[in-house]
Amino acid sequence: FLYFIGEREKKSLGMRRVLAKCIVVRPLGVRSVGGPCKMEQRLADLGVVIPPAPVPGGNFLPFTQTGNLVYISGQIPKHPNGDVITGTVGSDLTMEDGQGAAKLATMNLLSQMKAACGGDLDKVKKIVKIEGFVRATPEFGSHPKVINGCSDFLVEVFGKEIGAHTRFAVGVSSLPLGVPVELCCIFEKHE
Repeated sequence: FLYFIGEREKKSLGMRRVLAKCIVVRPLGVRSVGGPCKMEQRLADLGVVIPPAPVPGGNFLPFTQTGNLVYISGQIPKHPNGDVITGTVGSDLTMEDGQGAAKLATMNLLSQMKAACGGDLDKVKKIVKIEGFVRATPEFGSHPKVINGCSDFLVEVFGKEIGAHTRFAVGVSSLPLGVPVELCCIFEKHE
């Protein structure tokens, strides 16, 4: 967006000089041509290092794009060295453990987002939807609080305008590899 200093200056200085005095304002996540990657700086400020995108464990795509929407396949709490967090929330894992697992799974969502954006997270226009699955005991009913580990982290990274999203959080009896959380994501890319 371009905001001119003022109409009076525009008339008195001439268009050429006013263009030199305009202010360029971009929302968080939009990068100027050749400018620094704002999201990379934001992640560095938060002390976050995005791991390499995990390879799918089956015959499916890690993400696919249609129009400006990107659909990311289920991501689990898997460390870059291949270790996964396992357990059941409400049994051998606390709600806080589940939130930590959700945050780690979100790191893997971010790595897939980065891959889908050609390595540039500034191309993320909006996180549209998070789908959260929580492996929990039948008595456990705080599935949304577990998935807050994902939602809160996305808002912290992208800001509310880009990071706030719709979502669901459901409890299930099992997940692949015995993990406590699996997340899917839909996000919109800048053209």
